[in-house]
Amino acid sequence: MTEPDDTADFRRFGKWSVPGIPHRGWSCIDIEDLGSPEAVCEMCERQDIRYVHAMQHPDYPETLHCGCICAGHMEEDVERARRREASMKNAARRRAAWPNRKAWRRSRQGNLVISDQGYHVTIFEHADGWHGVIQRSATGYKRFSRRVYSSQRAAQLAAFDAILFLLQER
Repeated sequence: MTEPDDTADFRRFGKWSVPGIPHRGWSCIDIEDLGSPEAVCEMCERQDIRYVHAMQHPDYPETLHCGCICAGHMEEDVERARRREASMKNAARRRAAWPNRKAWRRSRQGNLVISDQGYHVTIFEHADGWHGVIQRSATGYKRFSRRVYSSQRAAQLAAFDAILFLLQER
């Protein structure tokens, strides 16, 4: 199944064809990367999607989880939806490459360390598994992982996710 584009008459499918469901004026409240196309767009009900745009409308009680093109038409800005999705794809590529970056090094204590985006990450093994700590010396921020990870790679990926979250919060 191919994704509808700007010129396709996709509005005859799914909720696009249902009277009473708003077609414009939606806002994207979140976007999620499922890792692979594991969902179907809830607006056109045809497109398999990996990047899920959570769309909300003041006159509709449910949040709809949609693909890029439907989300763009719903918020009346397809280019904005494309930029949002491109940002997610870029983050997914960076995340996949993060554990293999050459910037990772071993500290004197044998821990894995890296500095990135103003944050210093330390990954270390403990008796119960892998842990991490993220620090930002400019602000005094320091946070240890609450979870225990089964592998060094899993702890590294969790650190990437945490930095991404912290950067979005700033």
